[in-house]
Amino acid sequence: MLKYLIIQLCDTAPSFCHYGNGRKGSKLISADDLHAAVMFAMKENLCVQAVWPDYEIPGELKNELMATDHVNIAPLSITSDAQISIAAEVKDLNDAPDGSTVVIRLSSEDIERDFDEIESALRRLDRLNVVLTDIEHMTEAGFEKYGRLLDRFAETIAKEYKRGHGVQFNLLTDRLLLDEMNNCNAGDESITVAPDGKFYICPAFYLDGSEPVGDLKNGLDVRNRQLYRLNHAPICRICDAWQCRRCVWLNKKSTLEVNTPGREQCVVSHIERNASRKLLEQIRLSGEFMPEKEISELHYVDPFEQLVNSN
Repeated sequence: MLKYLIIQLCDTAPSFCHYGNGRKGSKLISADDLHAAVMFAMKENLCVQAVWPDYEIPGELKNELMATDHVNIAPLSITSDAQISIAAEVKDLNDAPDGSTVVIRLSSEDIERDFDEIESALRRLDRLNVVLTDIEHMTEAGFEKYGRLLDRFAETIAKEYKRGHGVQFNLLTDRLLLDEMNNCNAGDESITVAPDGKFYICPAFYLDGSEPVGDLKNGLDVRNRQLYRLNHAPICRICDAWQCRRCVWLNKKSTLEVNTPGREQCVVSHIERNASRKLLEQIRLSGEFMPEKEISELHYVDPFEQLVNSN
């Protein structure tokens, strides 16, 4: 069931997920298409998430957005007032107001190189989402290094919780807060309107040249829509790495199937899950914390092993 409508206002609107955006030419959504998109969201009772480019859009488009409740996802370079800000580089985190929510796309090597700056941001922000850009290329050595980095971040976060700052860091704290899968769910719970006025599974499918799944005039036409649902994902539905985004675009890129993740995505998510377990233990050293929450120890990092063993 759809819950969200993502509106990409321009071709150059930055990515807030695993996909990259190398487009340079600005192609802004028309006022007519934006009006139709807002009306679609209102009729379907969808929450609008508007993804802004790195320049001010015309007042006419702003007025269209004001017609409905919406969340602005915008680059830090143009505003600090967005509900969700996108940082282009680690140094931009310094410009984020204290207590804000910021998304940044980084490779595992970036995280290692800029660890101190990221750690500093965690001490100021209310929430930091780090999106890994090199999941599909990670090796066994890379997995081990990533796990060590998360353990270091866990020490920082535990100290922040001890001093009363409940910072959220998606790679570690999301798993503590969840009791079930909380994935991206593009194609099932969210759909995207691109600047061309057509529907796409998510911005990534638009930017990579995939076929649209309908348009604002004729409506949605998502083929095999059930494949985007968790209950049609045989590996994911038995997994308890609930913080995993289960990126259907990354699935398609890695395995050619939207409902089947690549091994790398699974392993990374389980490394995060296991690091979250250690974080929970560290926080509890300072006192009672979420006594109802337990994260069991696992002896595997790829749920595909469980699927094979159960058959």
